[in-house]
Amino acid sequence: MKFYKDHYDVIVIGGALAGLSSALMLAEKGLSVLVLERHNLPGGIATSFVRNGIEIEAALHEMMSIGSKDHRLKVGKFFDDMGVDIDWLKVPEAYHASLPGLEVTLHPGFETFAREVDQAVPGTYEKVMDVLKLCHTVFDSVNELSIHPMSKPQMLLKHEAFVKTAGYSTKEVLETFHLPQQALDLLSPYWIYVGSGFSELPFTIYAVLMADYVGYGSYIPHKFSHEMSLKMAERAEDMGVQIEYRQHVDKILVKNGRVTGVRTARGDEIHSDYVISSSYPNNVYTHMIEPLSEVPEKAIQMVNGRRLSLTAFSVIMILDQTAEELGIRDYSVFRGETMDTDQCFEELKGLGPYRYITCICHNLANPDATPAGTCSYSITTLPRVDGWKTVKAEDYDRVKHEAAKQLIDDMSSYLGFNLLDHILEIVIETPMTVARYTDAWNGCIYGYAHTMEDHIVARLQTAEEEKFIEGLEFAGAHQISGDGMGPAVTNGRKAAKNVLDAMIAQGRAQGR
Repeated sequence: MKFYKDHYDVIVIGGALAGLSSALMLAEKGLSVLVLERHNLPGGIATSFVRNGIEIEAALHEMMSIGSKDHRLKVGKFFDDMGVDIDWLKVPEAYHASLPGLEVTLHPGFETFAREVDQAVPGTYEKVMDVLKLCHTVFDSVNELSIHPMSKPQMLLKHEAFVKTAGYSTKEVLETFHLPQQALDLLSPYWIYVGSGFSELPFTIYAVLMADYVGYGSYIPHKFSHEMSLKMAERAEDMGVQIEYRQHVDKILVKNGRVTGVRTARGDEIHSDYVISSSYPNNVYTHMIEPLSEVPEKAIQMVNGRRLSLTAFSVIMILDQTAEELGIRDYSVFRGETMDTDQCFEELKGLGPYRYITCICHNLANPDATPAGTCSYSITTLPRVDGWKTVKAEDYDRVKHEAAKQLIDDMSSYLGFNLLDHILEIVIETPMTVARYTDAWNGCIYGYAHTMEDHIVARLQTAEEEKFIEGLEFAGAHQISGDGMGPAVTNGRKAAKNVLDAMIAQGRAQGR
């Protein structure tokens, strides 16, 4: 019996959230789908690992676009519609901001959030509500336009706020509200989730982020992020998707400008009409297309013209007491010496010290996250890829441990006890860890930076022009919706829709 079929409608390279989302959507339409995953498990960074019998979350802080059971948002609804049953737990707060002169815990819900900002910075309630209402209006427009594109005159009539703010940075729009600096500081911590300072970050991106997280709150799976990928893979196989692990795709085969299939590292040539790649376009267009002569010059110009965003450095610990016993009160803490986001972004280009960090205690959302009498505590910073590219092999251990010690010392001082005295297990994840495990280009987990010159609105308009090879689609953080596990699902769905639309245009999806 042959290992692979003679032909598939679609081959998906990568069994992480984006690839699995594509596979589910395509399988629902009756297509034959093969997923090839280089690891022995699905999920990419949506995974967990075990140390001395303790399962530990590898990456997820919180999921956006889930929503409550009676008011699902788009990602939560997709899981429900696909029959992927996730036990979602709501995160108890938006975040705790630890900034100069401010120690404030803010909770989701526009009204609640605005009242709490006003309590910390009196007299700001109405203006903060105006900011949040504008964000929500833009959020609704983006969600509608992603499904029902329309002409510019139509957009102006139906989505005035979206059109009027689309060409402005977050800094420019927020300045029009004339809020005190401390109030602006409290509206800023989530900037790190999109990885651009406010002078470069399009307001559209900020608005979607704030409306989603602040308006509806965030969620985590009860059984860690691996619950998502494992259940997605199981459901996909139930729907007829073939998933093969430890199968590294070496080449994407192209003839006369069109995909014909792939070749694995072990030499299997597998034929298909479409390929969806989770590998970055940087890697695909410079190494994976065979023959390379099929790569148009414009494809190389595109990847060279885009700036890679952020990678990750995390210290993940299991501590020997509960969060309550240690005095850890907040699920999520954003801590920095300044909330000048442009300055923060600039400081992330090196190897430290890192002064803008995020901390998560999973037990405060999921009491079952660790064995009784213990808790998990992670400290994360999101450096730019530039600095870590310069680290030599002989310096790696020293640089890694110096950076980890700085983060541990910083948070020990903040918490009022020495974290080193309470560590049962510790794992240090670096950009090299990410690059090795996920094969992400330069360890970049955030895709291409959203800037005023290159962001979601512009990318939507140029998407068709960037289809350089017929039948090749991309799904992952490097695509239109950007980084994060929620957007990964959206990017996967978009890639699948592109395939289905192409098949319909060719008259090949009739009767499916």
